[in-house]
Amino acid sequence: MFTILLLCFAGFLAAIIDAIAGGGGLITIPAYLMAGVPPHMALGTNKLCATCSSLTSCFNFAQSGKINLKLFKILAPFSLIGAILGVNAVMGIDANCLNIIVLILLVIVALFSLFSKNVGLKNNFHGLNKKNTLLGIFLSFSLGFYTGFFGPGTGAFMMIGLIGVFKFDFVGASGNSKSLTTISNMASLILFAFHRQINYKLAIPVSLAMIIGAKLGTKIALNKGSKVIKPVFTAISILIAIKVLYQTIA
Repeated sequence: MFTILLLCFAGFLAAIIDAIAGGGGLITIPAYLMAGVPPHMALGTNKLCATCSSLTSCFNFAQSGKINLKLFKILAPFSLIGAILGVNAVMGIDANCLNIIVLILLVIVALFSLFSKNVGLKNNFHGLNKKNTLLGIFLSFSLGFYTGFFGPGTGAFMMIGLIGVFKFDFVGASGNSKSLTTISNMASLILFAFHRQINYKLAIPVSLAMIIGAKLGTKIALNKGSKVIKPVFTAISILIAIKVLYQTIA
């Protein structure tokens, strides 16, 4: 019982952070492993809880008009297809090589966010056109594929990509990023469920805690805006980079 309470608390905190800037898995996955959950089971259980959290955030962002539904309808299928192909490609990827590439990209993203003072603070989205739509399709497919076989930093890459391509502020990027990464996560979740790698006794209470955390985190993001999201986003990007670096040299 005590273990479940600790996992629920970890999930609650993770969902708050994830709703604001992504990166909730930095807290939940180590928590499952410390609780003695086997690695694949930890990933599957976390995927279910994180999907519940993401769906909650998506709903709240959508209610506040921070998700562009027209954009979502265009990009979501490509994110889903990318995730399915990514899961199938996982065995052919060299993990160490990928770690190095992801580490470099995360450092670039963090530095870009840190030193570009005005980037993402103002919403300059002026609608869809052929150029940004094609770039958005490429972005969603590529990151869907990446989510399918690896995953760390997906939220960071998606947010900075949406800011770069569509000129969203961090609030808009967070909402639209959450909607797209949720789609790709659901594809992975189905596979984990098919292979029976979900501990439902843990997943159900932690999911409830994460739904509450996601509601609070989304409220903070919507009320405080980009000035709060940007530093949290930068910090999360740096922490994920440190985690990937540790995995590479360990």
